[in-house]
Amino acid sequence: MLLFMREKIITICLLFAALFFVSSCASRFDKLMKSTDYELKYAKAKEYYNLKKYSKAAPLLDQSMLYFRGTPQQDSLLFLLAKSYFYDGDIYSAAEYFNEFRQTFPRSPFTEEATMLRVQCLYGQTWRYELDQRPSVQALAAIQEFRYLYPRSEFIAEANKIEEDLNQRLDRKEYESAKLYYVLDEYRSATSALKTALRNRPETGYREEIMYLLVASTFKYAENSIQSRQKDRYQAMVDEYFNFVSEFPESELRSEIDKMYAAATKKLRE
Repeated sequence: MLLFMREKIITICLLFAALFFVSSCASRFDKLMKSTDYELKYAKAKEYYNLKKYSKAAPLLDQSMLYFRGTPQQDSLLFLLAKSYFYDGDIYSAAEYFNEFRQTFPRSPFTEEATMLRVQCLYGQTWRYELDQRPSVQALAAIQEFRYLYPRSEFIAEANKIEEDLNQRLDRKEYESAKLYYVLDEYRSATSALKTALRNRPETGYREEIMYLLVASTFKYAENSIQSRQKDRYQAMVDEYFNFVSEFPESELRSEIDKMYAAATKKLRE
């Protein structure tokens, strides 16, 4: 019983000691935030950064920006501020500061890395393919700019990997959006949407599927048309059929569209 009580007292003492330590640290940090000694703030911010305490480094660096503006320390401070936000998970603030850095210090030794980290921030702001892809387009533009500025960069492989993922999202977005009209039996709208998808994404990874749906859409559109319109529409389907087989002669979908082609040519002969 005495041993149990002793362990309980020790645990409580340790808990109070920990709370006192945390309170003391918070008090010192609050005093530092209110201080006007910006040299000390900058020095402490670097300490916090090196200790990976980015949530404390960032506000101190942010407060020091105005004081060090126009000094030799400005570029390293701004870069450290952007990285603090980045590693703390605030990719929106980080992206803004990385952009400000590369525009303010285009010849800094940190600019290449800042430009790539901005790409990563923009990439982190993108959404899955079903949602708005404007952030993906913005990130792709940043990657193209990075590749133009730093064609031999050590980060090129990473940039290419991000670009590939974003292009796959855009490809699927175009494909699924156009396919939906076909699924809903809106064959005229499907034909238009599928052609637009090919114009927008000529190198799409869904090119075979899109061109197959073009054949199927034009066939079903002709099939459901009034007799006076069927000839032109079956002919349009035949054109799409030859477009498909010229690009994908060994396609697994070939047997399906061959049947459509046979039905269309039979109607045209009639």
